[in-house]
Amino acid sequence: MSIRPGPRNRITDVDGILVGNAEDHRVRTGVTVIYPEERCPAFADVRGGAPGTWNIQAMDPASLRNEVDAIVLSGGSMYGLEAGCGVVATLGTRGRGIAFGGAVVPVVPGAILFDLMNGGDKQWGEAPPYRALGRAALEAVGQDFALGNAGAGLGARANALKGGLGSASTVTADGLQVGAIVAVNSFGSVVMPGTDRFWAGPLEMGDEFGGLGPPPADWRGEAEMPLPPNYPLSPMANTTIAVVACNAALSKGELQRVAIMAQDGLARAIRPIHTPFDGDSVFAMATGRVPLTNPAMLARIGHLAADTLARAVARGVYHAEGLGDRPGWNSLQKI
Repeated sequence: MSIRPGPRNRITDVDGILVGNAEDHRVRTGVTVIYPEERCPAFADVRGGAPGTWNIQAMDPASLRNEVDAIVLSGGSMYGLEAGCGVVATLGTRGRGIAFGGAVVPVVPGAILFDLMNGGDKQWGEAPPYRALGRAALEAVGQDFALGNAGAGLGARANALKGGLGSASTVTADGLQVGAIVAVNSFGSVVMPGTDRFWAGPLEMGDEFGGLGPPPADWRGEAEMPLPPNYPLSPMANTTIAVVACNAALSKGELQRVAIMAQDGLARAIRPIHTPFDGDSVFAMATGRVPLTNPAMLARIGHLAADTLARAVARGVYHAEGLGDRPGWNSLQKI
């Protein structure tokens, strides 16, 4: 095959990328840190109608610098912003960041999702757990990490199903590495109505999320937007947040194009997407190990990023176990 999953089928198959998770099961929330071993450029593309992000302007092509030290994905809605503070504080003690004389300033953007209505104990008063979770996730970074009810995906819900943390990778015969990680907390559905088949099924490699493929030829599913009974239409109550990475050497503007193209991966895996109730955000980062030789190579990276992200979405829900009022994918009637 000219393309295949990497050995872990995770974003850490991109050389130089590490990931760490931390969870609080009592609160039903968590944090995921994506950590480049060397500071690298990044960009964020936001498409949802109710986003929650921080420090993304630092990555804008018009900004002076856009190299990042880590990217943080967190539950907790606005409370989850403190996860980034915990990561910044720890990196600062390590001397990681931009040096200004005797000071060091880590650059840590990130995004949050809403998991405040999943039944966990949110009575934390003035001490939300996210700063500590951010530090713990950073301490846990490595090449292997859990999927499903892990990290920022612990408290996530995907329409009528339990959401989760997903990741996937694609490597090519000529040395490109592309990976994705996503916390799926979507208003839209990741499965075709009335079935256990993923919208991303045509993109599946092997049996990475069940090996079911497309629905049977006689499937007559409804095209209408699928919602569970009495679904709460609450602003900011969802959001799917993701990071894609590659090993190419990309400029700020080139990473912007990859992030834009990668958003199509969400559209291939979740329907509907980018709604008024979601804050869908995709970060793109590049570790610079392989030179970019021509514009067609950039288009190829963006295309691979989109398909890899779609697969990661399905893997996140496939590996998630039921929690609270959201059953896991395994509870669906198989067809």
